[in-house]
Parts: sequence; C-alpha cells; structure tokens
Amino acid sequence: MSKYLYFLSRIISLLVLVVIIFSCQKNDLNKSELPQNEELSNLDLIQIKERGKIVAVTSYNSVNYFMYKGLPMGYQFEMLKLLAEDLHVSLEIVVNNDNEDTFAKLNSGEYDIIANNLTITPSRLKQISFTSPLTNTKQVLIQRTQDDKSALQNHFIKEINELEGKTIYVQQGTVFVETLQELSTTFKTPITIIELPEEQEDIIKLISKGEINYTVCDENVAQVNQTYYSNIDINISLSNDQQIAWGVRKTSSHLLNAINNWLYESKKTGQTRILYTKYFNNKRSKNIINSEYYTLSSGKISVFDEIIKQKSQLLNWDWRMVSSMIYQESRFNPDAESWVGAYGIMQLMPNTAILYGVDKESSTDEQITAGIKHLRYLDKKITKLGITDQDQRIKFVLASYNVGLGHILDARRLAEKYGKDPNVWDNNVDFFILNKSKPQYYKDPIVRYGYARGSETYNYVKEINDRYEHYKNLADLN
Repeated sequence: MSKYLYFLSRIISLLVLVVIIFSCQKNDLNKSELPQNEELSNLDLIQIKERGKIVAVTSYNSVNYFMYKGLPMGYQFEMLKLLAEDLHVSLEIVVNNDNEDTFAKLNSGEYDIIANNLTITPSRLKQISFTSPLTNTKQVLIQRTQDDKSALQNHFIKEINELEGKTIYVQQGTVFVETLQELSTTFKTPITIIELPEEQEDIIKLISKGEINYTVCDENVAQVNQTYYSNIDINISLSNDQQIAWGVRKTSSHLLNAINNWLYESKKTGQTRILYTKYFNNKRSKNIINSEYYTLSSGKISVFDEIIKQKSQLLNWDWRMVSSMIYQESRFNPDAESWVGAYGIMQLMPNTAILYGVDKESSTDEQITAGIKHLRYLDKKITKLGITDQDQRIKFVLASYNVGLGHILDARRLAEKYGKDPNVWDNNVDFFILNKSKPQYYKDPIVRYGYARGSETYNYVKEINDRYEHYKNLADLN
C-alpha cells in the first residue's frame, strides 16, 4: 500500500510539474506576443501622432468637400477638422472619387481614413474596419419627374418591378452595383448596369438634363441634389435603411477606438448633428451651387482667376498660391481697407503701393500687378540670402510681405544664434518670428528691428499654405 501511494504521489507530482512548465511556457509566449500585437494594433495612431497629421481621403461634391468663396467647406471636411483637433494633429485632405482605389490605398498605408458616404456591407467588412455609424440612409432610384418633358421621358418608374430590362447608370465601385445585381437576378430580363467613372452628382446632373434615365444614390445625398434639380424624382427605395460610416485599416484598432470615442462625445454635444443639418438639410445650399464662387460648378477659386493666372507668371509661382495669399489679405475684395491703412485686393501699404505706381483709384488688375511685383522683389532678396528651396523660400517671402523683410532677417539671425537653420522656415526660423514679441528675443543685441507681433505672421504663412493645399485639390479637378 505504501509503495502504491508513493508511486501515485510521484505521478501526481510529475503531472503538476508538466502543467507548471506548460503554463510558464504559455505565459512566456503570451508575454513575447502581446507587445508585438499591441505595437501592430497601435501602429497607425502612433505614426499619426508622431508625424503630426492625419491623411484623409474624400470625394469632391456639394456635400463632402468643395470650395465656396475661396474657403474649403463640406460635411466630411468639417467633421474631419473636428477629429484632427481632437487628436491634436493637422489634417491633410486627398481627393479621390475611385472607391476601389481608395480602399487599396488605405490598406497600403497611403491614407489613414476614408471619409465618404460609405455603406457598411459584408463584402467591405472583409477589406476594412468601419467606425461607429455617422448616420443611416437608404438607396433610392433617381429619375426625372413624371411631368418632365425631356426627350427621353415616357420611362417613369412607379414600382420596382418596372426596372426589369432597364439600363441604369451608377458610379463605378459603389455599393449601388451590388444592390442592382441582386435586384436584377429576380427579373426574367436582367437590368443592364453601366458603371461610370464620374462622381455621383455628375451622373444625377445627366439625369436632370435628360441624357440618361436612371441612377441610384443614397437618399440623404439625393435629397440635397433635389434642391439643385427640381425635375428629379427620388421616391422609389431600393433598400432598407443602411448604416453609413468612415473606414480605416483593420490593423488600426487604436485609431478606430479614438475616432469612435470622439464620435460618441460629439454626438452628445450635438456637434455632429449641427454639421449634418448644415449640409444635408439646408435649403440655402441651392444658392451655393448656383454661385459663381462655387468651385465645383464654376471651376473658379475667385472671379479674378484669369488675372491672377496671367500676373503670376511674372513671379513664376503657382497661381493658386497667389490666390490663397490674396484671400488671406482681402478675401478677394478690391475695396478692402485695414485699420493701419493698407488697401485694395493686395492690401498694399501706401508707401509700398506708390513704389509700383498704384493708389486707391487703381484698377484691380493694376493692384494685383503691383502686389505681385512686390512679391517678386522680396523673392529676389530672399534668394540672395541663399534660400534656394522653393517651398521654403515662398514661406520666407510670404512672411516678409506680412511683417516686413527686416523682422524676418532678425528671426534668421536669432535662428543662427540658437543653433537652428536660418535657411529653413519650418521648425526653425518660424519659431523665432512666432516668439519675437517676447523681450528675451526682441531685446537681443543681434535684433535690429525690435518687437513684432510674430504670431500673426506665423499664422499668416501657415493658413496660406494650408488653403493652398485645398486650392490644389479642387482647382485641379475642373
């Protein structure tokens, strides 16, 4: 009996030892894996924080992102701005209307987030992760109204089954294709589905003009477009309510959580509801789309585009950069006058304007010419300092136009004294112009021009360059 108990105790001890060893190995394995998995899942948010910006892709239309009176606007744009502020990073907007391409570039790391009217579907869930829903909507058929007299009328649809054998045009790569394919299988004569590369709103415009008969669109976007085109009908639903959200990479779990937390708090405060109402339930939007200041329809940043394009050749700058600067100076108002005496569309001071032969009575054309000549003068001065990189040089020129060349030369001297690069604006000279209102810097013996309200100049350069990126996005597409 004692031998039996002895061997039994030995067997139990060995089993316990095996369990302990296995447990330790498992724990060691988990310890080695967890940091790696944690790092992978947190990779995108860390990178976004480190580089200081989030890259978002959206499409250009009268809802998501557009330019009006020289300013970027749009539901997705304003939502993204609020998100970027919450993450304490800047926002870079990329325009891409090709849904398949946006998914590919999101997953390759070129974009961080897709901000469109994306319907959550099983097929898409295999490719990306979706945020909490921004809203719910359904898909509707768009056709001309029954009383429309267009040449291709007499095809008005009253019931879904009347779509049998019809031809429907939709934006390529959208969820509408799947919806129509599923519907088509129920008919003896299938629906002919033609995918177009055009943006959805351009296809709706073709419906209104009578060039095609049918398309499909999300109801919330269709309702906005109905305010532009009174002859379109959007009353036939092709789906139940579907959730609309943003998309991120499947590996971006921490970014996803950050976005969802922000959405939750924003919904509580009503921020998101206010923006949704502004763009989806605003009857005044018709006035915007019909305005000559609406870039998507007019192709213009301002009414002075042609003059600015022509005169910018004197400076050899992108005319859109000059446009952004003019917006900053006067909001494209030729009659603008500041409290310090600067006047006109270029806000030249009287003592500067006289050097170029202009005054308050000069034409807008003459004032733009004078302002660009002054920019060219400053550009030559900055070039002689050895600042050869064009992007950096433009920032020095803009800063000089705003606050005067002397203060910029002071900031360069301070940069050199404190071990920064005097030929680089970003994170070098800009720091010293920003802080030139502090005695520590403007009372320094190497400073010749004294105090400057440098924060104004710092923001001036930043805002012009930020707006220029928007102008490039939208003006290139017209």
